[in-house]
Amino acid sequence: MIFSTPLYPGRLIKRYKRFLADIELEDGTFITAHCPNSGAMQGLTLPKTPVWVSLSSNSSRKLPYTWQMVQIEGTFVGMNTSNPNRLVEEAIKAKVIPELQGYQTLRREVPYGKNSRIDFLLESPSHKLTYVEVKNVHLKRGQIAAFPSSVTTRGAKHMRELSDMVRQGHEAYVVYVVQRNDCEGFEIATDIDPIYGQETLRAYETGVKPLVYACEVTPKAITITHSLTFIV
Repeated sequence: MIFSTPLYPGRLIKRYKRFLADIELEDGTFITAHCPNSGAMQGLTLPKTPVWVSLSSNSSRKLPYTWQMVQIEGTFVGMNTSNPNRLVEEAIKAKVIPELQGYQTLRREVPYGKNSRIDFLLESPSHKLTYVEVKNVHLKRGQIAAFPSSVTTRGAKHMRELSDMVRQGHEAYVVYVVQRNDCEGFEIATDIDPIYGQETLRAYETGVKPLVYACEVTPKAITITHSLTFIV
C-alpha cells in the first residue's frame, strides 16, 4: 500500500477523546489530527513520540490531517485501523498469503451473521465459501505481538459468527495484520480481554483458522511481508 501523497513528520503532544491527536509538525505548525484508532494504543501515545500524518485533499473535512504511524525505538508502527483490509486485499492479489489463494472472486463487506459484514468473502466453484475477518495489531509485549489491546465486544461477536459459518459447512479465517516488523510471534491477549480470548479459543476449536502476517512499515508504504508464529 503506497501512500498517494507524502506523509508529514511531527511529534505527538497528546491523544484524547479517542479520535483526536494534537501534533507539532516538523516545521513548527501545531495541528489537531484525526486518530483512526479507537483502541488503547498502549505504548504509542507518549508525548514527543515521532509521528507521521497524511493530509487530505478534501477541503470539506473538519480535520484534514490523519495520524498514520509512529516510530518506537527505531521501528515504524502503523496504527490506522482502516489500512489492514486494503493490505490483505493487496497481499491476496500478490499471492503473499498462500492460504487464501485459488479463489475466483473476492467480495468486500458482505452481510452475514447478526447485523455484521464480513471483511472479505472468497468464492470459487472448487472451494467452500470462505469468510475472512481482518484484525489490526500494533501491540507488542516483549518480542511478541498481541491482540486485542483493549476490550473488544465486537471482536468477540465476530469470532462467534465465524464459528457459525464453519458449522454451516463453510471455511473461515481471521487474519491478524501486525503493522510492524519487529515481532517474533503473536498471541491472544486474554489478560486484556478474557471474553475475546474465550470466544477465540472456541472458534479455533470449531475450525476457524488464524493467520498472522507482519508488515514492512515506512512513511512511503506499508506492505505485508511474512507470516508470524501463532503462540497458543
